Amino acid sequence: MTDIRDEVRAGFAETFGYEPIGLWSAPGRVNLIGEHTDYNEGFVLPFAINRRTILALGLRSDRMLRIASSFADELVELDLSELSTDNLHGWSAYPLGVAWALGEHGADLGAVPGFDIFIDSDVPVGAGLSSSAAIESAVALALNDVWQLGFDRRTLARVGQLAENKAVGAPTGIMDQSASLLGKTDSAVFLDCRTLESEVIDLGFAAAGLELLIIDTGVSHSHATGGYADRRASCELGAKLLGVTSLREVTIDDLPRAREVLDEVTFRRVRHIVTENQRVLDTVRTLREQGPRAIGDLLDASHRSMRDDFEISVPELDLAVETATMNGALGARMTGGGFGGAAIALVPTDAVSRLQVAIDGAFAEHGFGQPDTFVVNAAKGASRD
Repeated sequence: MTDIRDEVRAGFAETFGYEPIGLWSAPGRVNLIGEHTDYNEGFVLPFAINRRTILALGLRSDRMLRIASSFADELVELDLSELSTDNLHGWSAYPLGVAWALGEHGADLGAVPGFDIFIDSDVPVGAGLSSSAAIESAVALALNDVWQLGFDRRTLARVGQLAENKAVGAPTGIMDQSASLLGKTDSAVFLDCRTLESEVIDLGFAAAGLELLIIDTGVSHSHATGGYADRRASCELGAKLLGVTSLREVTIDDLPRAREVLDEVTFRRVRHIVTENQRVLDTVRTLREQGPRAIGDLLDASHRSMRDDFEISVPELDLAVETATMNGALGARMTGGGFGGAAIALVPTDAVSRLQVAIDGAFAEHGFGQPDTFVVNAAKGASRD
C-alpha cells in the first residue's frame, strides 16, 4: 500500500500542479456466497479484500470537477452546473456519477466547491472483484468528508449503487458498495438487502489453516452489457408471475408451485435465487456453529446452481472450479456477476501452491489463457488514509 499511495500523490501533483489535501481508499470485494440475490432483496455474504482503489483529492476555488487516473490517459473536466447523467461517459462516469448521486440524495451541489481527483487501483478490472464499487466507495467517502455532508456509510452505499445504476447504466444491487464501505478485518458482512441491516461475521480462515484463493480467468465481463440485465429481467418476471414484490418472498417450499406457474427457463432462474438465499443463511449458521472448514459443500452447490440454473458461468470458470475441487480445495465457486471474471476456492494453506500449479496446467491443456491466481484476506472497508 505504501508504494501505491506514493504513486497516487505523485500522480496528483504531476497532473494538477499542487499537493492534494488527503488520500482516501476503498477495497474491492469477494462475495463468499449469495450471487444475484442482492437485487432480489435477498441475502449476501461478501467481504472486503486487501486490494484497494486509492484517490488523492484537492478542493478548488471554482466549480470545476477534474478527474484523472493511472489507467486512463484522458483528463476529464466538467463544471458542477453541468453534472448530469447525460454528460457522464466512459470510466469517469463512476467517480463523477457519485458526485451526481450525492446530489440526488440531498446534498446541495450548488453550495459546494469543485475538486481535482487522481485515482489508482490494484483491484483487478473485470474479474468480478468489484473494482467499480471500490472507485465509487472511495469517492463517496472522500466527498462526504470534504463537502461535510454527514451521510452515514449505509447511505453512501446507496449513493454508489445509484451512480452505478443511473450514471454507468449497470443494473446492480447494493452488495458491492456495502461490502466496500462496511467491511472489517478477518470478517464478512452478512447483509439483508431488503432492510439493509448488516452484521459482521467472523470468518476464522487463518485460525483454521485456510486461505481463499482467487482464480481470475482473464475473461472480462461487464455488468452494463446484456447477460446481467437479462437475468435481472427474468427474476422480475418470475416475481410478477408469482404475485410477489420480490423473490425474497419465495421460499424453497414454494418451488413446486413455481414450477407449475413459470416456464422452464424462468423457473430455473427463480430456483437459483431461492436456493442461493438459503445457502447464504446456511453458510452463516455453519460458520458460527462449525467453522469455515464445514462450508465447502455450500460453495460447491452455489456454483452448480449458477452453472445450471442461472447459466452465468463460462468454460474457464467451470474448469477453475473443477480443478480446484480435484486438487485439495474444500469448496469452490465462481464469484461476481458471471459471464467471466473469477472463481474462488477455499484451500488449506499447505495446498495453495499445488493448486496454483494444477490450475495453470489445466488452463494450458484446454488452450485457455493463463489465469492469475492469488490469495486474498478479509480487510477493512473504505477509509481516509
